[in-house]
Amino acid sequence: MTDPRFRRVLALGVGLSLTLLTITSFGVFAMLRGVLGLDGSVALIGPIGWAADLLSGASVIALLVLSVFLMVPVATAIISLLLERVVQAVEDRHYPGLPPATPLPFGEALMDLVNFLIVLIAANVFALLMYALFFPVAPFIFWGLNGYLMGREYFNLVAMRRLGRPAAKALRQRHAGKIWLAGTLVAVPLSVPLINLIIPILAVATFNHLFHRLAPDPSG
Repeated sequence: MTDPRFRRVLALGVGLSLTLLTITSFGVFAMLRGVLGLDGSVALIGPIGWAADLLSGASVIALLVLSVFLMVPVATAIISLLLERVVQAVEDRHYPGLPPATPLPFGEALMDLVNFLIVLIAANVFALLMYALFFPVAPFIFWGLNGYLMGREYFNLVAMRRLGRPAAKALRQRHAGKIWLAGTLVAVPLSVPLINLIIPILAVATFNHLFHRLAPDPSG
């Protein structure tokens, strides 16, 4: 946090997180207005402009609630955009002397992101049933599931820069438990409104440090 480059990218990450969440929130409200006709009137009831006012007044609260569920895919998108900046800032400060890394080609990285988002969304949609069946432990299901998925993806993104895809996968499999735990520790604050805005960037730094602890020769 004392590195000005890291603070700049953290501020950028917070701004992107807030922007994406706000756009999504207003999109949901616009859809509700259109579907429910909140700006018009209802037969036998008359004008219901008060409902639109109420919905608008609750927008801040709704944004906070939505952020609990939306920050997982939002965080993944932001990390894909800012990964190289964050990792380079961390490595320059804490691991000087490393040879240059080899980032994934843009097209390959984009395909990885799309595939991961599909798996992430599908898993969380399926998990809605689990939340309903096991409501008292729903937060733990949410944290465990997304911790596993995010830990797997974040560690891969960091490790592939130094080791390549096959070696990164092998390293991740050898330390699956530690990586899952680290992912869960990231997923927990992601479910806390406002705090979750700073977590995506801190998560990249966390997994970068974890990678350098687990890899005996990060330079490959």
